[in-house]
Amino acid sequence: MKHLLDVNLLLATIWTGHPQHETAFGWLGDKAVAVCPLTELGFLRISTQPKAFNAPMEQARELLAAFVRDSEATWLADDLPALESHPKSSGHVTDHYLADLADKHGCKLATLDQGLKHRATVIVS
Repeated sequence: MKHLLDVNLLLATIWTGHPQHETAFGWLGDKAVAVCPLTELGFLRISTQPKAFNAPMEQARELLAAFVRDSEATWLADDLPALESHPKSSGHVTDHYLADLADKHGCKLATLDQGLKHRATVIVS
């Protein structure tokens, strides 16, 4: 089974200083993983935020590229129209979309978000 990594899991996997790095990295093992434009952009945005990791953009891009290369991650196109995803609340718009996108591509969305309920979601803990 291939797993689309959501933004929080991608951050925790790549940044060794993340409080959930050991959990995320340990779970990853040799699993087949995927990324998409939405998760890549989220990783770059949060990685470069002063209140988060405050990384220079070039460093964040290099870390993401190395992860994608080293994990042999599959790249999924964001080819699901937004209105074909039906989240129940504003707080789950993006997460629900990613779960629907993973499902469309025969994957599971891997996340650290304990509150996300979707048939195509795997909670990493």
